[in-house]
Amino acid sequence: MTRHLKDPLRSLTETERAALETLSRSTSIAVAQVMRAKLLLAVANGLNYTEAAQSVGRRSNDAVSKLVSRFNQVGLDALIPGHGGGFAVQYGETEKERILREFQRTPQCDTDGTATWSLQTLQRALHQAVDGLPKGQYLDDSGGAA
Repeated sequence: MTRHLKDPLRSLTETERAALETLSRSTSIAVAQVMRAKLLLAVANGLNYTEAAQSVGRRSNDAVSKLVSRFNQVGLDALIPGHGGGFAVQYGETEKERILREFQRTPQCDTDGTATWSLQTLQRALHQAVDGLPKGQYLDDSGGAA
């Protein structure tokens, strides 16, 4: 006997069903998105979460349950993978552009104290600039925020 589903899949619109069917057959998008589309279609076609997971070679019905809940909340955006871990993004596009502009500028010996940029001298210049990095934020070796 199956348990009562806490958040069952809502009925799909024709547009959503067509998009899921197209994505489930795609060979040009990420495999994770294809699998998610196949899982949602399997559940929509009446399979329970365990059967849907097994139909695509997976074992976890919990992952299917989470996908269904997310799909109910955000629709087709649930197929797009989220942040994959690691440090949270600290800079927006404007801050990144500001760092790159500073890096592309040729340093002046009298004001910057160097003729070539190092990570430390770039950080110092950005900290001293009016529109640079706030105090306490440092760049890592890849040029992003640490």
